[in-house]
Amino acid sequence: MMENQVVIVTGAAKGIGRYITHTFAKAGANLVVADVDSMDKVAGEVREMEAEVLAVPTDVRDEAQVKAMIDRAASHYGKIDVLVNNAGIVPHFQWGGPRWPRVRDIDKEFFWDTVLATNLGGTFLCTKHALRHMEERRAGHVISLYGGGAGPGAAAYVISKEAIRVFTRFVALEEKDFNVCVVALSPGGAIATENAPEEARARMPGPESSGNRWVLASQVGMELSGQLLDLKDDRIVAEP
Repeated sequence: MMENQVVIVTGAAKGIGRYITHTFAKAGANLVVADVDSMDKVAGEVREMEAEVLAVPTDVRDEAQVKAMIDRAASHYGKIDVLVNNAGIVPHFQWGGPRWPRVRDIDKEFFWDTVLATNLGGTFLCTKHALRHMEERRAGHVISLYGGGAGPGAAAYVISKEAIRVFTRFVALEEKDFNVCVVALSPGGAIATENAPEEARARMPGPESSGNRWVLASQVGMELSGQLLDLKDDRIVAEP
């Protein structure tokens, strides 16, 4: 399905990013994984699936690092077909963790600046530099993770994700003439990944509950560009 396709996944070392990487590897894609954490585990898993992988340590908040990662991916494989903007700082209230501070008590440096710079700023920087290569070939898909509904104490997170939805819509308009499809994609609800507490993993769905939506979203046509997508009845659909 994805043979000879080159896919970049940010935030790939663990959690949903690790699962997304697995789905593309199983589909036969050539992977580029980027993260600030060690990617030895996920890279090893991809190789066990007999897929190619290039691991590039990257802080998505740093434009020089992002540009270097994107350019190295294009140089290594000769192209970039898909960018998955997954890297982010996420509250895990459903796992039993404490809620973040209310707006009146937010620490600007972390709970505002760092969350926005990672979630929204990282999506912007990775998209910006991937588009240089995609426009040249007049082909490509940019998929940015969307999430909402976290409730009180998650203002910075929810705002960053709502902004990603708006960002997706505007970039899609700019890229229409270049045949680059730009979408936001919901993971399908709260998920307990391998780094969640055992109690949370016992009562919540794991990342496999999100299915193959990542690969399917990378195949959608330009008529869905700019939309927020979800998986319903094994089909990718646009959310209203």
